[in-house]
Amino acid sequence: MASNKGLREAKAGKNDEFYTQLTDIANEMQHYKDHFKGKVVLCNCDDPRVSNFFQYFALKFHTLGLKKLITTCFKSQDMDLFSTNQAEKAIYLVYEGDKNGNGTPDPEEIGIHYFKGDGDFRSEECVELLKQADIVVTNPPFSLFKEYIAQLVQYDKKFIIIGHQNAIKYKEVFPLIRDNKVWLGYGFKGGATHFISTYTDKAVASGHKEGMIRVSGVVWFTNLPIKKREEPLILTEEYDPERYPKYENFDAINVDKTLDIPKDYYGYIGVPITFMDKYCPSQFEIIGVGIANLGLSIGIQPYKPEHKEYRKKVQKRGAVDGDLYMMKGDEVVVPYSRIIIKRR
Repeated sequence: MASNKGLREAKAGKNDEFYTQLTDIANEMQHYKDHFKGKVVLCNCDDPRVSNFFQYFALKFHTLGLKKLITTCFKSQDMDLFSTNQAEKAIYLVYEGDKNGNGTPDPEEIGIHYFKGDGDFRSEECVELLKQADIVVTNPPFSLFKEYIAQLVQYDKKFIIIGHQNAIKYKEVFPLIRDNKVWLGYGFKGGATHFISTYTDKAVASGHKEGMIRVSGVVWFTNLPIKKREEPLILTEEYDPERYPKYENFDAINVDKTLDIPKDYYGYIGVPITFMDKYCPSQFEIIGVGIANLGLSIGIQPYKPEHKEYRKKVQKRGAVDGDLYMMKGDEVVVPYSRIIIKRR
């Protein structure tokens, strides 16, 4: 499996304009068909001249029963993904269905409009288009994900958008997850996919595709009702204190894999963030996340002075108060990001 080093480097350089494959869009959208009838769909982080989101919804316009499709383009995006030609103006397209009866979205049926500004989703012009939309479907830049989802919530929009699973633990996003205002969609096979991108892909040979970048840990975020959330997780394991150690600084047991959650334990449980893919709100309650200030806010105790010192001097690693940790003999063990849950 390829690492996410390339993704981190792309984000650092704000070079994270990744274009989604049509198959990935189709695989996810099949679960939301009933939601689109009579709706205005907005794809506001897409170049409509190359966007597979526009292609999917334009071709499925009548099958889904859409009212209108709007797709916007940021000015600096390439006309051709594999050239360096820059678009001179930001545009947006409006499609209201097949007019000539050939079942194909022809150029003369697509309204082309020019923005006065740069087409940034935060601009006044784009916000006006957002206000018209019923459902927003797109792949926003990962580097702007916090701002992007905050805007959708501010304008009370339904959405199906792509993000990285690490966004679950953002302080701006986690409260939405905890309060069942946002959840994960059906996702990508194996939790990874290839995006069309001009960024150099550093994936291992087996994961490399020319003209694409492989990214693991990607998920769909949505606030539309889906059947998946009604399916409880089947639990088969039994609680054993030797197998499920407790944290040193919080009264909860540690579980390394979602499928290992014990069926007979009703106290607090720390699970990996991948648990959110299996989360059923009628089965579990989300308490919080064991990270920094978010952890402190739910009662996770700061490091004991001797353990913080051990972490820094012996293990040569940072020690952040609010992070969960366990003791293995004299050794401080810090599991990767844990969400605290409890059985209902």
